[in-house]
Amino acid sequence: MNSFYNNGYQETIQKGLSAVRSFRSGISTGAGSRNEQIERLKKEIESANAIVIGAGAGLSTAAGLTYSGERFEKYFGDFAARFGIQDMYSGGFYPFPDEETRWAWWARHIYYNRYIDPPKDVYGKLLALVQDKDYFVITTNVDHQFQRAGFDKKRLFYTQGDYGLFQSMNPMIKKTYDNAEWVMQAMEAQGFEKDSDGIYQISQSGISMRIPTALIPKCPDDGSDVTMNLRADDLFVEDEGWHRASAAYADFIHRHENLHTLYFEIGVGANTPVIIKYPFWAMTRANPKAKYACLNYNEAFCPHQIENQSICIDGDADTILASLK
Repeated sequence: MNSFYNNGYQETIQKGLSAVRSFRSGISTGAGSRNEQIERLKKEIESANAIVIGAGAGLSTAAGLTYSGERFEKYFGDFAARFGIQDMYSGGFYPFPDEETRWAWWARHIYYNRYIDPPKDVYGKLLALVQDKDYFVITTNVDHQFQRAGFDKKRLFYTQGDYGLFQSMNPMIKKTYDNAEWVMQAMEAQGFEKDSDGIYQISQSGISMRIPTALIPKCPDDGSDVTMNLRADDLFVEDEGWHRASAAYADFIHRHENLHTLYFEIGVGANTPVIIKYPFWAMTRANPKAKYACLNYNEAFCPHQIENQSICIDGDADTILASLK
């Protein structure tokens, strides 16, 4: 069995790097007006033999899972006031004074981005479009929202990890651990209380920015410290589930590489283009039957070489997906 099946992630990266070298003659926003491209995308979704969805942070942002502004102030206003943290993303790198405070932060961060439904049903709209199609999802998102919306977990590849998992700091332990029970305990330890919908909210008596020392999470196998299962460095644990998903993605791509396949990219920015954007360009160029669709807010474009195979729609994913129904 070749390396494509053994590690679809590495194959994806290699395709992306190759694409960087071959697409250097300018970009295009696609052929035709915005409405014409929306109509073309509707037809492609209906007629394609297979749909490969590539999703980035923009999709979750469109769903209302924003990392700054009102939502941040509501749940992290105390951290903002004390430490000067301005958004959830930067807070993940803040040098907190102790582990009790750091893990109080992460309990909230995980809970409000992993264990509750987003304000807008963007993922549900997307599922309604593809649930009767032969589809697969590759995403750099770590918020589990595809599975919460009802996507088949056997058709999902979370390349960068999962907010719902811890991993040991001991590099010899290549395992991940579900953190749901710990998150709920840590939320309650800070003083959060569930509302009538079962969602943790700030209690009238106030909340704490610390958890008890005894609640600091540890590896259940050897008692070592744990960290988030997020791809931040070479210590990221690719567990059995990750490898199964990688192989399933590789197999799906291989089986449809010469068919009428729609590579549907949504909300993918410039941070990690070699995982989704560049490979989608490369696979579209290699297959005359393929189509590439890019739905993004202010960043909808394609290389000139695949302009005639591409659909580029600039706009809010929630609005556009609703119109596609």
